[in-house]
Amino acid sequence: MPRRVDHEERRTDIAEALLRVAARRGLHAVGMRDVAAEAGVSLRLVQYYFETKEKLLLYGLRHLAGRFGERVTARIRAAGDDPGPRAMIEAMLGAALPTDEESRTFHLVYTSYAVLSVTDPALAAQPFVKDPDAAEHALVALLRQAEDSGLLRPGVDAEVEAVSLLALSAGLGSSVLVGQRAPEAAAGVLDHHLDRLFR
Repeated sequence: MPRRVDHEERRTDIAEALLRVAARRGLHAVGMRDVAAEAGVSLRLVQYYFETKEKLLLYGLRHLAGRFGERVTARIRAAGDDPGPRAMIEAMLGAALPTDEESRTFHLVYTSYAVLSVTDPALAAQPFVKDPDAAEHALVALLRQAEDSGLLRPGVDAEVEAVSLLALSAGLGSSVLVGQRAPEAAAGVLDHHLDRLFR
């Protein structure tokens, strides 16, 4: 009997191929033919599942965000049963630092999507900014939880610090990508900033 094709698994394999090619060549340079070759399938199959490059890119963005969410969840679980707000903040921000191949791909390709969305109307029409907003809201909630528990230093503004932490994390990630500093040094800067917020 012929094996049944798992269509979602096939889409995921193609999305993974997209991310690998984008991490090597840049998202702007990726074509459907490149993705097909990377995935080891025909161009016709990629077109069957996604029809257009635009649809492939949108699926790739959702897949990338999902993978990042799984990475954050794994880091939070690794922090223990009741990690507390600081450990959860460290897990969120640390997951985005390019410390290994997966996080390097995430940072590079997600940044490429952000840049491409400035000039691509289809990407610009997506709820692209909601993911950063979600991260910002989560950080605000964790900082307020820490404040309510007496863990923060007096005078910390949770909303301003959430924005600052995300901007710091993004900038540090870029500095690691271009070789300006080592991942350990970037993590040290994040720790230093958190030490100034927490008692």
